[in-house]
Amino acid sequence: MMWRAALLAGLFALMTPASSAGAAAGQGGSVSLEDWAQYKTRFLDPGGRIIDDANGNVSHSEGQGYGLLLSVLADNPPDFALIWSFTRRELLLRDDGLAAWKWSPSERPHVIDINNATDGDILIAYALVLAGERWKRQDYLQAASRIAKALLDNTLLDHGGRTLLLPGVSGFGVTERADGPVVNPSYWIFEAFPALDRVAPSPRWKKLSDDGLALLNAVQLGPRKLAADWVSLKTMPKPAQGFPAEYGYNALRIPLYLARADMGGRDLMARLRQGTAGDGDALVLSDVSTGAVQTNLTDPGYRFVNHILACVLDRAVIPDSVKVFSPTQYYPSTLHLLGLSYVKEKRPECL
Repeated sequence: MMWRAALLAGLFALMTPASSAGAAAGQGGSVSLEDWAQYKTRFLDPGGRIIDDANGNVSHSEGQGYGLLLSVLADNPPDFALIWSFTRRELLLRDDGLAAWKWSPSERPHVIDINNATDGDILIAYALVLAGERWKRQDYLQAASRIAKALLDNTLLDHGGRTLLLPGVSGFGVTERADGPVVNPSYWIFEAFPALDRVAPSPRWKKLSDDGLALLNAVQLGPRKLAADWVSLKTMPKPAQGFPAEYGYNALRIPLYLARADMGGRDLMARLRQGTAGDGDALVLSDVSTGAVQTNLTDPGYRFVNHILACVLDRAVIPDSVKVFSPTQYYPSTLHLLGLSYVKEKRPECL
């Protein structure tokens, strides 16, 4: 009778969907089911919105995009569908096919800024591509294609021989600002561009990626030789008017995006590591003009960015103090999971 039991077990295994088998084993994708469960318990509300708990519990297109991406990396179709439902219903309201960027639970109407945030649109479209390909969902691929085409039509700017990424459709162009165009270097989510090219083919995606990398190599402001969060490209790159001249909460994710895309090169990554290293393994935010330290960030999610740089450059092992995920606030927790996902998938020697 043992052979019958073995045969039935084998047949059951063949009939069990891969996602169910993964869930039973507690593995998920490159984001573990346990880590995703902690994240969504803290930041995903029952209606499908990702809550930015450090900014008045608002939601924004960036957060929805991150939530969609992490749920794909956790191989969790139901949570992806929930987040996408809110995003489609509450944010995709603009006539150009892009998402309104800011939604507040305490305001009526909830959308309090109809302008888009281009990194949010990129994250949403990228996650839709990955979900559509992984789960064989043509509706996700079609939605991704619409957003990707809208990005090509409305947020890419050819200027000075470069293809640039406008941070939003309104407010950053040559005619809208005295120091325009203004860009945010951290909005180049390099890993997304090949995926967007699959659903909205255009040579401009490759040009955008190449020129974004060239920009990061060229922008070396102050003694730390770092980019500012917001950069004017009217003439030589310099901090944009009206924004803090700092390597701040936006720019700190640049090394993570480069690493996840297997881009950057040793010289750039080493410069970023040197410019952002603080006390112990803290990550430094600094004034790009003077190099003066403004903040030493010690949250595990922020510190993880520097550990990724050490892993990429020196194969340094990730310390136990940041290897285990425990949610703190929305933004560093998001970066932490994206970093852990990258190391698990592409740098297991550092675990």
